[in-house]
Amino acid sequence: MKTSLKVKNLRVARATGEVIRGVSFEIPSGKVVALMGPNGSGKSTLANALMGHPDYRITEGSVTLDGEDVTSLPADIRAKRGLFLSMQHPPEIPGLTLAEFLRAAYNETHDEQIGPRDFRKILKEKAGILKMDKALLSRGLNEGFSGGERKKSEILQLMVLAPKYAILDESDSGLDVDAVKAVADGINAARGKEMGILVITHLPKLLSRLKPDIVHVLLDGRIVKSGGPELADEIEKSGYDGIKE
Repeated sequence: MKTSLKVKNLRVARATGEVIRGVSFEIPSGKVVALMGPNGSGKSTLANALMGHPDYRITEGSVTLDGEDVTSLPADIRAKRGLFLSMQHPPEIPGLTLAEFLRAAYNETHDEQIGPRDFRKILKEKAGILKMDKALLSRGLNEGFSGGERKKSEILQLMVLAPKYAILDESDSGLDVDAVKAVADGINAARGKEMGILVITHLPKLLSRLKPDIVHVLLDGRIVKSGGPELADEIEKSGYDGIKE
């Protein structure tokens, strides 16, 4: 059986009305798919709907993970099936350290359990790849983290949890050049040959380091153009106005 995360004719509504209007695409295992679009095009709405956020209502279409229809499953079950979302605006949770959170998440989504000491070694190794201050591991989850530190925290989660499919919602937002490189290095270290990745962004700088297999452009809730990595280059040169034409 072909393994993939498949989105078919998806329509998504919020309290304010319909946002995603009949989107279809596929993320094969081991491939990187980029979804580009300007602010307000519906990218984050799509990401949250795929993960099962209850505020994002799927009114039509389906989400299928390795042949299983997960459209109506809650977010925690989707996570156990191997779906991961790196959020654009990660929440701050005082009192729960990043290390504690990640070990609990790992043990919840994996059959084998891992103790604190062994897990700490794994965390330090992964944090080193991200050039992440290891002191952050003992602080409350995202508590007092800068924007760049929060993004690195999300990618650390990706590296540790090693899901089947990862949705990365604007992991490059607000990052300087060095931080973008570190985040890209972390994603490339995590992806391996089996993980399928959806990279959501409105800028091409991260994609130049990830080299996506497929690029889709989302405008006004619809995919209006698809192509290879050269499509991201086209957007960098001409912007989204050229795509609209």
